[in-house]
Amino acid sequence: MKQTKSTPKISTLEAVIVLLVVLGIMSAGVIGFGLSPQVPVLLAMGVVTAWAMFRGFPWSAVNAGIKEGIDQGIIPIFIFILIGAMISTWIAAGTIPTLMVIGFKLINIQWFLPSVFIVCTLVGAAVGSAFTVTSTVGIAFFGMGVTMNLNPALVAGAIISGGIFGDKLSPLSETNNLASAVTDTDLFDHIKHLLWSTLPAGLITLIIFAFLGHDNASTSLAKIHQTVAVLNGNFSISALSLLPIVLVFVCAGFKMPAIPTMLLNIFISAGLILFEQPHLSMTKLTAIINTGFVSKTGNTSVDTLLSRGGIVSMMSMVALIVVTLSLGGLLMKFGLIGQIMTPIAKHLNSDGKLVTAGIITCIGVNVFVGEQFLSIILPGRAFKQAFNNGGLADQALGRVLEDGGTVINYLVPWGVGGVFLTTTLGVATVDYLPFVFFSLLCPVISIISGFTGLGLSHIGQTKATKAPKLAHATEMN
Repeated sequence: MKQTKSTPKISTLEAVIVLLVVLGIMSAGVIGFGLSPQVPVLLAMGVVTAWAMFRGFPWSAVNAGIKEGIDQGIIPIFIFILIGAMISTWIAAGTIPTLMVIGFKLINIQWFLPSVFIVCTLVGAAVGSAFTVTSTVGIAFFGMGVTMNLNPALVAGAIISGGIFGDKLSPLSETNNLASAVTDTDLFDHIKHLLWSTLPAGLITLIIFAFLGHDNASTSLAKIHQTVAVLNGNFSISALSLLPIVLVFVCAGFKMPAIPTMLLNIFISAGLILFEQPHLSMTKLTAIINTGFVSKTGNTSVDTLLSRGGIVSMMSMVALIVVTLSLGGLLMKFGLIGQIMTPIAKHLNSDGKLVTAGIITCIGVNVFVGEQFLSIILPGRAFKQAFNNGGLADQALGRVLEDGGTVINYLVPWGVGGVFLTTTLGVATVDYLPFVFFSLLCPVISIISGFTGLGLSHIGQTKATKAPKLAHATEMN
């Protein structure tokens, strides 16, 4: 925060203390007491506000910080609302049940986990959104894994790892667009440079899942047959039901942004529901979209798995985004994060130290704030000049922002990504965290690259091209 005569001066020690208090409140609430993250984050926000008032910041600064923080999340908030509606319509239209039935027939059960990882990677690369992958085909694969008596956290790890890997390969990814805009690099140059960490991390992850998922001795074929019979008897299992997912790929091929893609998909899915159930009233159809689909097959496991979705189901996510962005806006407005990051960035004198500090800072923003976009924006602003002064190209910084920021948000229990995945799959963040090997490997490989110089671009090696403006980037995907 820019200092003026009326702006209180914040020392580095004071900033560290405030941030540690914020971290302590959120970690104690979410991990220690098992609370939903919205309340601990809101409490942390209240503590920061009280500290700001005590230190003499005007209330107008608090208002401005909250507004500036929330402004960055308007588009993601709307996307999450549409994801909720899409989940419920995909289930009601038979899309997800059909994927499950086809999956049971096509996927090699002995190699289930690597198969899931590969398919989720391909879908993620096509649609450019790990959130979309997890909430659509991911639900289908999760149901298959649970039916096969596999560890739910392990199955979730394969789905999430594949979705994030695909996201990092896609030009439609909003985080790729955001990172390229923050670092002022060409989008495809940014993705090309990401390959130095994403491809090794993806390959190692595939090998691990192949080792862990081979020879599933506990798989119950009888339970699989029973589940397929229940799905066939209660849902429309047909090629027509796959139209919504085909539409996703078509829209991706035309590079259509996320919002029109989802709106069109929801409309088509609703049409399929009415076609398959012509006597369904508009009241019940809108209830499915608004409050979610309720499965009534009589099979407890199937009903538990497929009773989900709806706009209302995303309201807790919307609340979390609002409070986390508000907290991040306050921390940035009062200069708390910058007070720590900027001095560190100025005293790094080697490639390895620069990359490591950047990775740690991105992870730190995720932990302290829990918001994916801020984990890219804040370190990007703080380290850009330091990377350039150290001779590192903007593409190097872009990869650091992705490897320490984007992929880690899904592992933070109070992070937007972590809460979304827990809500969608029903597996606690701390449970699936050890199995999201791709996210765990990316920062390690990036740091190794920093110290060895392998795949690390320096100024003069590549010619950066102006990327789209930041405001436009956040509307992509």
